[in-house]
Amino acid sequence: MATTTLEAKIRKNLGSSVARRERKAGRVPGVVYGHGGDSVAVSVDALEFNRILSSTTGSNTLITLDIEGQKDTALARQIHKHPTRPMVIHVDFIRVNMNEEVEANVSLHLEGTPTGVKDGGRLEQAEFTVAIKAKPSDIPVSLSHDVSELEIGGQLHLNELVLPAGVSAVGEPELVLAS
Repeated sequence: MATTTLEAKIRKNLGSSVARRERKAGRVPGVVYGHGGDSVAVSVDALEFNRILSSTTGSNTLITLDIEGQKDTALARQIHKHPTRPMVIHVDFIRVNMNEEVEANVSLHLEGTPTGVKDGGRLEQAEFTVAIKAKPSDIPVSLSHDVSELEIGGQLHLNELVLPAGVSAVGEPELVLAS
């Protein structure tokens, strides 16, 4: 997975009024924490951050945060969006170690036309994302599964997914993904 660089500035003044001024200036307030490091209040450029979220990897994009010269590899977690406007109001970045597994949610795409649909049934997808555990560089963009053999009354369970090397599913093995 590719890594992108995002410049971050340390926020010395905290509070809601300061955060509002940051947003008006085109920045997203946030915090960086994890892996034994101190929590650091930061702000990032809103347009650059939205570009990252709009990429194919979305919130699972590995981000090299350049915090005034210090570089940390992080993932964007806890992305708070405005309830009525299309804007991010706060983001939590969690530092990651490239040699340790992390959890992520990855989109699930079903491929093919099930036999049951050809026989008059209907395909119902119950889960559109799958929780996985992998090293940050092994996180897939998405998962796909062929459901061509699924018959009327058949179900696709979490343990039936074929996952890439180094990736494991998190959750109940009998979780129904589609029926």
